[in-house]
Amino acid sequence: MTARAFITGLAGLTISANERAFLREAAPWGLIVFKRNISTPEQLIDLTSAFRDVVGWEAPVLVDQEGGRVQRLGPPHWPAYPPGARYGELYDRDPASGLAAAKLAGHLIAADLRAVGIDVDCLPIADVPVSGGDPVIGDRAYGTEPGKVASIAAAVAQGLMAGGVLPVLKHLPGHGRATADSHHKLPVVDTDRGTLEATDFAAFRPLAGLPLGMTAHVVFSAIDPIDPATTSVTMVQQVIRGFIGFRGLLMSDDVSMNALSGSIAERSSASLAAGCDIVLHCNGKLDEMMQVASVAPLLSGDAARRADAALMARSAPEEFDIAAARKIFNEMIGGNAQERMTS
Repeated sequence: MTARAFITGLAGLTISANERAFLREAAPWGLIVFKRNISTPEQLIDLTSAFRDVVGWEAPVLVDQEGGRVQRLGPPHWPAYPPGARYGELYDRDPASGLAAAKLAGHLIAADLRAVGIDVDCLPIADVPVSGGDPVIGDRAYGTEPGKVASIAAAVAQGLMAGGVLPVLKHLPGHGRATADSHHKLPVVDTDRGTLEATDFAAFRPLAGLPLGMTAHVVFSAIDPIDPATTSVTMVQQVIRGFIGFRGLLMSDDVSMNALSGSIAERSSASLAAGCDIVLHCNGKLDEMMQVASVAPLLSGDAARRADAALMARSAPEEFDIAAARKIFNEMIGGNAQERMTS
């Protein structure tokens, strides 16, 4: 298997002739799918299978399937899941129940994803929101206390892996304090380093052994006043790899987001130069995909070793009675998940 250090998107429900040619030549490490790529289970199976046929190996296929506001697979073909804050509410009443519900959610989500050829979920979130922060995280977060957030995130990750799906820890080293949505503009956090290490960064430390992680397009001015974590050597080496101790494959957040500046090629190069192992590009625009591929090297060295280690963590799902588990889950979260989401 030969792959370049990037993950790509696609424009639609099928792979066009031009996209097929691009995938064969550019050899991305993986694919990420969005709602524009999803209609029915049968269509999604065809898409993920076609992608792997074109690249010639069992390449990872990713999705953002959190629950709440962020779930790419939803009704009528897939169940809706509650936002992460729901597990935090259950945890506050009884920690064991909150963790059990979070783990079961991860396992059920994994069952949904594996059935359609998706084997990586961009979850869990270890962001710790604060009062006054931008609502882009909001109820996606498990809580506002680092230990609680880390515990619930670990339970979600355990559930995903039990279901044969790899988790992606996000958004390293923390997006909860940001006062802007990095999809639209660059957030700057002016909090002192000691506070960050005791709160935002602390939530990620117990999760440092997860196989995959995603950076935050956020400037932490007390540590690097210029570059966001994604393109900051200081943030990647001193904080993500250093203080947090993250050992897994590190991918950028989507380089097409407006928080980053410069051309797509420049953003991609800066992410890799900072220490990201892989560049993530999501919007499915072929001209931008080609820019990413033009600067993404073949995976080698430590990046290749981390990529191989992540893929080796993929495993067959454990035996699981999905129908029974879903009934238990609905009871645990206080009723039918889909009804909660649409009420």
